Amino acid sequence: MSPAELLTLLVGTPSVSGEEGPIADLLQGLLAGRGFDVKRQGHNLWFSFGAPGGSRLLLNSHLDTVPPCAGWEGDPFTPVWNGSRLQGLGSNDAKGCVSAMLLAAFELSKLKLDGEVVVALSAEEETGGKGIATILDQLGPFDGAVVGEPTGLRICAAQRGMLLLKCTARGTSGHVANAQMLGAENAIHKAARDISKIAALEFPAHPLLGSQKAQVTQIQGGLRRNQVPDACEFFIDLRTSPDQDHDDLAASFQRQLESEVAIHSKRYLPKGTDPSHPIVRAALQAAGKAGPVGSGTTSDWAFLGGIPAVKAGPGDTFRSHSPNEYLTLPELEAGAAFYANLATTFFKLQVPKQEAGAR
Repeated sequence: MSPAELLTLLVGTPSVSGEEGPIADLLQGLLAGRGFDVKRQGHNLWFSFGAPGGSRLLLNSHLDTVPPCAGWEGDPFTPVWNGSRLQGLGSNDAKGCVSAMLLAAFELSKLKLDGEVVVALSAEEETGGKGIATILDQLGPFDGAVVGEPTGLRICAAQRGMLLLKCTARGTSGHVANAQMLGAENAIHKAARDISKIAALEFPAHPLLGSQKAQVTQIQGGLRRNQVPDACEFFIDLRTSPDQDHDDLAASFQRQLESEVAIHSKRYLPKGTDPSHPIVRAALQAAGKAGPVGSGTTSDWAFLGGIPAVKAGPGDTFRSHSPNEYLTLPELEAGAAFYANLATTFFKLQVPKQEAGAR
């Protein structure tokens, strides 16, 4: 099967988050037909090859897509080639990465490797559901990992996390006409003071991710136009850096704000890998890049625990979740070569297990 045929097959199989069954069935059969021992839990698939007992490398990308947005020219679920460009939902995010990892696996499995490769194709990445986090303990320990996302083969060695805080300003209710006499405390006014403080907050810049600002993304308060509101809720979305602890950040906000602060979600942890680690060095060498970059978007890397990892793959992040999403054939072929070269280079850079154990 050619690279173009594989990508066409995957893009032509709808797999909106939670509905990955058909594409998981398809790939399970395709991989078994090529002799791989495919494991499956839910809509997550994984298989391995190489030399067990040596260094272990995880290649992970996701099978699911977001639902199609407005503005598509034609059917998003029907792949259309225009020259070397394939347009279709998921072509860029992330079926191009899935295809490239599979193409690399087909070639790598023919070689005598110095370690073991595990390819894990996960579900529900777009919704943070029953995906890589539910199967990670079955995959075993790893010396390094690559998360396939469309980065233009730039090597992301740091990824922002996401901390969502729910804030509640409390006041006292009363009729607007009597508010001053009664001393009614307007919760919206209190929230506004806090929101002004939030807008002015500064955070230390990260070497790869740069600076950040906390964003107030939702606000709700008041029941009637003639009643002083006794409560006002608002949400803070802060994209965090690897050197920031989510619990510590929440506590810091609570110290600075009048409103009550509660953690709404902290599961998307920030991630970072030392640029001197073999997984970063191997990725840079395979991609021909001088140095790593940071990524502001979340991915399944957030759920890989302490595994040293990078995020990289064919495509462009700015095409993701947009109408007329596409991937080019040269991008796909370069991605497949990148993953294959990364694996062989990574195993060469790793200290042999016997030698490591003797130290």
